[in-house]
Amino acid sequence: MTADPRLAKLSLNQRTTQRWSVREAVDGCVRAGIPAIGLWREPVAEIGVPAAAKLVADAGLRVSSLCRGGFLTAVDERARAEALVDNRRAIDEAAGLGTDCLVLVVGGLPPGSRDLLGARHRVADALAELAPYAGERGVRLALEPLHPMYCADRAVLSTLGQALDLAEAFPTEQVGVVVDTFHVWWDPDVWRQIARAGVRIASFQVCDFLTPLPADVLLGRGMMGDGHIDFPPLRRAVEAAGWTGDTEVEIFNAEVWATDPDEVLATMADRYVELVLAD
Repeated sequence: MTADPRLAKLSLNQRTTQRWSVREAVDGCVRAGIPAIGLWREPVAEIGVPAAAKLVADAGLRVSSLCRGGFLTAVDERARAEALVDNRRAIDEAAGLGTDCLVLVVGGLPPGSRDLLGARHRVADALAELAPYAGERGVRLALEPLHPMYCADRAVLSTLGQALDLAEAFPTEQVGVVVDTFHVWWDPDVWRQIARAGVRIASFQVCDFLTPLPADVLLGRGMMGDGHIDFPPLRRAVEAAGWTGDTEVEIFNAEVWATDPDEVLATMADRYVELVLAD
């Protein structure tokens, strides 16, 4: 099959095809003509980093990112120490997989806590310890701001501006940010913040925002075109800011997960061309 040049910067985030192993996802990308893959730590751990890296390399693919590190807001000193150990391990895994992007979901409020400012300070403190370690290994920590509905339980960073405020305390090659359309499309300041981000953009992820949201709002991410997001302006904004990397499609959605993964990839490629690359 001749590769479609329009897909040259398309990446499958592995969670979009949740049922697939690393090998199955790599093979699926090859069949669909998708040249990159964003891997998740759990399926990689099932076969080990060297085996996963070899599968990707032998297939001629590239790893656009590794998901995920983070969860850095614990108050308990033992839990904080364990989180730092796990994040150093994730950095090593990213380096072993040949990607310079480790996505961080920083964590929500600890159980019983209402101290939002304290949680954000603990994220900054953890970054101060992790960023040099990452930089030494050629890995950039990519802070992902999540939609505000996830602030309490998943990410005390809710806007791209907040993520940049943290990132800018560190060298560009150590800490960057993720621009994920699902999480930032609503923000009236997003255009200014994307321009501000510039070369700090470490990952560009797309999926749609569905309504009504399901009972589990984590699964409210849809295929492009099934929701409310206008993708081309956001794509043009990250490109104007200097982003030349992959566009990674990351979807958490029960219906998508229940669909034949090869069909999901075919739809993903079509919607990417029609709705993300459209001018």
